[in-house]
Amino acid sequence: MLRADAIVLLGCRIAPSGFPAGPAARRAATAARAFHAGVTPLIIASGGRRWGSVVEARALHQALLRAGVPEHALLDELCSFSTCDNAVFSAALLRRRAAAAAPRAAVVTCPWHMPRALQSFHAAGLDAFALPTELAPASLPRRAYRWGHELVCRRLDAAVMRRARPLAESAAAYFDAPPEVT
Repeated sequence: MLRADAIVLLGCRIAPSGFPAGPAARRAATAARAFHAGVTPLIIASGGRRWGSVVEARALHQALLRAGVPEHALLDELCSFSTCDNAVFSAALLRRRAAAAAPRAAVVTCPWHMPRALQSFHAAGLDAFALPTELAPASLPRRAYRWGHELVCRRLDAAVMRRARPLAESAAAYFDAPPEVT
């Protein structure tokens, strides 16, 4: 059986209703199944982007609760706006929570996005492995767009993630700092 210190559920577009639909719903369902299968006792819902009035990590959190994942097993990462951010901020949270020097993360995202996501998580210093969602049918133009988008973004993300270690250390320091009193 695969084991991890945490499942990191990557955010994506949330429907106008505020509920995960399409890819987000498949990602939440995959994370919930892995949790119930005993992969880990913790799920990090990662994503700070706001879709209408709902932040993606909060919507995924609620979907996981509806899928029977207990509240104490959920942690929301609300700072990220990109795959690189998901990796850096989730790594910081996981390092704070895990006893291991190199925490192990099960990354949940769509299959076409997984190579880039794993590249970012490895660059952030995590031992990461894939828990891909089911692949939804897509038209040929849509598949071509995804392929081109991922190719370009993978190269851009690689450049950003070369600086991932200092960013992750800064993020970890931010999470460890006591709250400021104003």
